[in-house]
Amino acid sequence: MTYQIDTLTKKTGSLTAILALILALLVGYDATVRYLFSEGSIALQEIEWHLFDIVFLLGLSYALKHDKHVRVDIFFANYSKDTKAIVQILSMLILVIPFSLFFLSGSFDMTVQSYVQNEISSDPGGLTHRYLIKGVLFLAFVLLVLQAISEIIKAYKKLESKRRLFIYLAIVALFFIFSSLHLPFLLDPLWLMFLLTLFLLMSGFQVAFVFAGVALFFALISDEMGLHVLDMLPYRVYGIMGNVTLMAVPLFILMGLILEKSKIAEDLLFSMGQLFGRVRGGLAISVVVVGAILAASTGIVGASVVMMSLIALPLMLKHKYSPELATGAIASSGTLGQIIPPSIVLIILGDQMHLSVGDLFKAAVVPGILLIILYIAYILIYARLKPSVAPVIESDEDYGKVVKKALKVIAPPLLLIITVLGTIFAGVASPTESAAFGVIGALLLALYNRQFSFELLRYSSIESVKLTSMIFMILIGATAFSLVFNELGGDVMAMEFFKGDIGDKWAFILIAMLVIFLLGFFIDFIEIAFVVVPILVPIVYAFGIDPVWFAILIALNLQASFLTPPFGFALFYLKGASGDMVTTGQIYRGVIPFIGLQLLALLIILLFPDLIYIFG
Repeated sequence: MTYQIDTLTKKTGSLTAILALILALLVGYDATVRYLFSEGSIALQEIEWHLFDIVFLLGLSYALKHDKHVRVDIFFANYSKDTKAIVQILSMLILVIPFSLFFLSGSFDMTVQSYVQNEISSDPGGLTHRYLIKGVLFLAFVLLVLQAISEIIKAYKKLESKRRLFIYLAIVALFFIFSSLHLPFLLDPLWLMFLLTLFLLMSGFQVAFVFAGVALFFALISDEMGLHVLDMLPYRVYGIMGNVTLMAVPLFILMGLILEKSKIAEDLLFSMGQLFGRVRGGLAISVVVVGAILAASTGIVGASVVMMSLIALPLMLKHKYSPELATGAIASSGTLGQIIPPSIVLIILGDQMHLSVGDLFKAAVVPGILLIILYIAYILIYARLKPSVAPVIESDEDYGKVVKKALKVIAPPLLLIITVLGTIFAGVASPTESAAFGVIGALLLALYNRQFSFELLRYSSIESVKLTSMIFMILIGATAFSLVFNELGGDVMAMEFFKGDIGDKWAFILIAMLVIFLLGFFIDFIEIAFVVVPILVPIVYAFGIDPVWFAILIALNLQASFLTPPFGFALFYLKGASGDMVTTGQIYRGVIPFIGLQLLALLIILLFPDLIYIFG
């Protein structure tokens, strides 16, 4: 049975990977004919967002099969094989399957209603048979239930001792029976909701399904609400499906993965190393510069840190660089993708805060440049004061030839970045259209570097489907969580606390930044953007705070939390990729000065908010 389900999921994943590439080409074609020939098609634009919907919806089960739905693995990574299998079984039984079955009921009703009403596009020239795309929503969760069943069977077979599983199942059953008695809550339901979510997250359950499952559970047991509070959830998700801004997410991910696979990052690092190697600390500076270029081309933190760990770290250690300086430079530079456009963080923040992504991209340029300058200045000063940490690399090669070779390698990706961001900044193209051109440009660069292959296309498109589906499942779960949280009065409580008890906008900003910083230790930026940020947005407007400036502060804050020991995600990426080359202690000591620099940049933007408007 698992073989048949996994085969179906694999075929579905392969189909969505092909559609992801077609999506990029269609958006690029549509934008080209519209801008050059003033011709457009409403039907073509609707086909694009239908493809986008199919990619992330049918990819949900594919991401589950490959365990790509992100989890907080602080403790999970050290679990025994049996414990991991039990967590997987419980996750499928108490979170994934109940939420999916509930969602299936609502999405089926929505699809049938669309079919009965013969719903068509509200735009002239748009597509008919709107029920078909709504039906994909239903199909996606059918596939998710099937894959969850397959995961249960596979995890059960891995168990060496079944006794522990049945003990845990009995405990869970008793917990549900006790909860169904509708006894008075000892704590405010909001706090119970928060504590249960935190417990499940820290236990290693997949983040998206924790938010979704906890929302369903509290809607079910609360006398104040009932399941009807989630009746509109399929329609909310359908609204997400039609969000053109979010369509940029899979396209920018695809662009970054193509650049990663085509070895452009590797060539950049080697060229920059030769270019700056004769300067004391030059290799570390080259890591910062390449990190910035990767940030502006991929926007994927994990990919940047892992790539530079595999390529730059051995080179730096070989040339007697201090392990602390080497790891600090790599980890901090790898997280520049959080703030430097086209950052996925900024796209999601733009959507959640109802802001122009183009405005956020412009506002992030100065903070990004500021961080790069601070990193390079620190490396130069530190290497000057303590020469042994970053020795000069002697070379007999003519420096003029080195410069020419470096420029030849740097120019193509730099031109791509300038083109993609330039079209957004100039208002010529939307982020989604620019992302599509970026994908096409990345493919042309792969051809130019003689790295283009079917394997490159396959890897890039399949991985983009997995990452995109993971992000959007978190968004679906967070949407359900927010509906229940607000119905319980969470939004009102937050507003009363900050407006009544605190009553000062600077106190609100400091507390909000501290909360986001601390949450960044434990959960990814995606969950924070989808769950925490919507709670803060009404308060931001109530205090009259500039939302663009606040969004940039959040992005800078999240970048710092990515680096902060002991739970910074970039540190896990670096340690995982470096193996035994460096110790965890060396990594921690290495990132501390860079965390200080990031907090300094945050303070500068906090005190001088007009800096973000230099480019816009």
